[in-house]
Amino acid sequence: MATRSSDGISAREAKRLQTRERLLGAAIAEFKRAGMAEADVGAIVGAAGVAHGTFFFHFPTKEHVLLELERREEDRIAKRFATYAKTHHDLPSQLREAADLALGLERRLGVVLFKDFLALHFSPSRPPAEHGDDHPLIVLVADQMENARQRGDIAADVTPMNSAIYFLLGLYALLITTDESTGRSALVDDYLTRTLRSLR
Repeated sequence: MATRSSDGISAREAKRLQTRERLLGAAIAEFKRAGMAEADVGAIVGAAGVAHGTFFFHFPTKEHVLLELERREEDRIAKRFATYAKTHHDLPSQLREAADLALGLERRLGVVLFKDFLALHFSPSRPPAEHGDDHPLIVLVADQMENARQRGDIAADVTPMNSAIYFLLGLYALLITTDESTGRSALVDDYLTRTLRSLR
């Protein structure tokens, strides 16, 4: 009879999840070092202490590692944005928070992995995700734009979902094509100003 842990999963399932976490951590470290395309699966499985085939059991392709990372990071960012929006109801500060969260993601992932992350995020050939949920940050930004529209803070003819998509697409494009040596802070400030102006 299989033993169960305190959260109701079997010892075998717990071991599988631990192996998956080790592989994910090792893969992220390798992606940060070399980028996804050049990442060495041998180095990943060596660091995780598992057989070569174990990687492909958990992640059919290297892109699936990024999909898992994307899901986790989007959930983390969405939760932080939702918490912020509960106490900050003005759209300018909310869009600034979204930009700051994206910059924080870049700092956590590093420039190389951040670019791979966003490239897959917008790739038309990305593998199907295990979870079919919408991108939660887009949905939350769209909700705040709808609230602003209802308050009369932005134009009545704004389509919140489209505007949220345009805003985040533009923000991510700006972040992967600039850095502080190219005056990124001023560019982000200007982008936020112009985004708000376009909504009024």
